[in-house]
Amino acid sequence: MIVQQPSEDQKLAVESFRKFLEAEVRPFAKQFRDQHIPKEKMREITQRIAEFGLPGANVSEEFGGMGLSIVTEAMLFEELCAVSLDIGLCVMINKGMAVTLAELPPSQAHLRDKYLADIMAGKTFGGFCISEPDVGSNVADIKATAKRDGDHFIINGEKTWISNGDYSDFLIVTARTGGPGELSHILVDRKDGYESRNIDKIALNGQSTAQVFFSDVRVPVANIVWEEGKALKNTMKLFEKARANVGMLSVGLMRASLEASIAYAKERKQFGKPIAAHQLVAAKLAEMATMTDAARLMCFRAFSMMDAGIRCDVQSSMAKWFATEMAVKVCRDGVQIHGGNGLTKEFDVERLAREAIVIPIPDGTTEIQKLMIARALTGIGAFI
Repeated sequence: MIVQQPSEDQKLAVESFRKFLEAEVRPFAKQFRDQHIPKEKMREITQRIAEFGLPGANVSEEFGGMGLSIVTEAMLFEELCAVSLDIGLCVMINKGMAVTLAELPPSQAHLRDKYLADIMAGKTFGGFCISEPDVGSNVADIKATAKRDGDHFIINGEKTWISNGDYSDFLIVTARTGGPGELSHILVDRKDGYESRNIDKIALNGQSTAQVFFSDVRVPVANIVWEEGKALKNTMKLFEKARANVGMLSVGLMRASLEASIAYAKERKQFGKPIAAHQLVAAKLAEMATMTDAARLMCFRAFSMMDAGIRCDVQSSMAKWFATEMAVKVCRDGVQIHGGNGLTKEFDVERLAREAIVIPIPDGTTEIQKLMIARALTGIGAFI
């Protein structure tokens, strides 16, 4: 696959967005460092970000989006994540939601008409409800139920680790609508009565990661997303996109650590010269830059395949595990280069290192990604 240089239009879009992020989003993110961003405050900033194309960059112009390539969208997304992973995560979920709504079949146009425009404008928040307390990557074991009652479903169950969960104005919920393997995606509005509660974590508490509870929540059958009973197949398509996007989150994180470390290494002096002149520090910087670039290229490969309409489950899994694990190393090295200062909250590398620890977990752990890749290589699955 040929790696192309960014076009002039892409460069202009990125540069414009970068200036806005530095002027508006970075001070906002600094204000809420390690603090939860209230929904109304998050809404204010997501509406400003939406003016630059996220989360509607890849949505066709027919439905009010910008019609940009997935690669171009990823370039913008990297810029956002290099400034704030908390805000980046929130926008990433809305980005996935916008594309999902835009791609709905004509029979479900009423859902697109009701929810898409406000998601793309950054006015509302959506979320995907898949994981449960006892169910992670093994989606087939989902226990949440949606039982028919005339023209409605009655939904019961608990979901956990739901990004945007407490912010959400609506959710796409994966629930059991029949026997073994019969899972469906159902759009549930906040007004239908679900409840949510944020989860406190080692990092990334600025955005919302939540438990969500459904107790006899009544939803119209017309809120089925895609095909009833086919959620397992469609969830794999969601994972393909989500995993590459989590990889890109990591690239933004790595870049932030690298840029902070380069600046520090040029200013900090030991033994009469900048620490950048010491060979071991220089080697670390070179390794950090190389790992960041390699991760970015792996993500772009997956996004390029998506633009071409080619399934890239394996390439997305490779990008996700490599980028997230390298982010842990790059951000750890960023702390090391800062020495004692890297342990203080005065410098961002301390926060970046904590955030990096989180990222290999969501959308399938590193171990799950490796099993997926190996199954594709051998045709032999690790599970019975």
